[in-house]
Amino acid sequence: MTAFETAAHELAAIGRRFYARDWVLGTSGNFSAVISRAPLRLAITPSTAHKGKLDASQILEIDDRGQVVSGTGRPSAETLLHLEIVTQRGAAAVLHTHSVWSTILSGRHAAARGLALEGFEMLKGLGSVTTHDHREWVPIVANDQDMTRLSVETRRALDAHPEAHAFLISRHGLYTWGDSLADAERHVEILEFLFETEGRLSHGAREDSR
Repeated sequence: MTAFETAAHELAAIGRRFYARDWVLGTSGNFSAVISRAPLRLAITPSTAHKGKLDASQILEIDDRGQVVSGTGRPSAETLLHLEIVTQRGAAAVLHTHSVWSTILSGRHAAARGLALEGFEMLKGLGSVTTHDHREWVPIVANDQDMTRLSVETRRALDAHPEAHAFLISRHGLYTWGDSLADAERHVEILEFLFETEGRLSHGAREDSR
């Protein structure tokens, strides 16, 4: 198989796995993988695709301007964010989920413009993190339906937090990436676990204070 065909099959499989875990319900979420650096080409999920039924034949190939090179349909509305992350972080893959916990926490901590995760053993699942004694700052970007503006805010967040493995969009969801699709998928699993843990702990603390 070509690099594009391989990526298409892997992205479709990830979509089905994430749907089964309630991280991309409906047509939410979008995924991409770099298949060429020079020229830059990405395999990316199309707009409005149901991730639980995602098939490799639906995946599109786009260029560095987000224009479709091969495939039928429109790329994700958030394609500019994928291109921004790939460019700024040198990522090989970008995954975006809409879980309940990432949505709740991204709204709850929006005023602080970020969420700190620290002291958890699962942090060691993030690239280059070797101890639970780590503080991961997850920036939170305000939501915006203007993708050009949102991509600018994404760039600012990435520039301001070069060590971050991910960011949240307020009341929207998670963006993370990796040096491979496997790395990016692992980051989603780790971060979604940590978001749920943090959310449940925070809820318990509020209940205890009543």
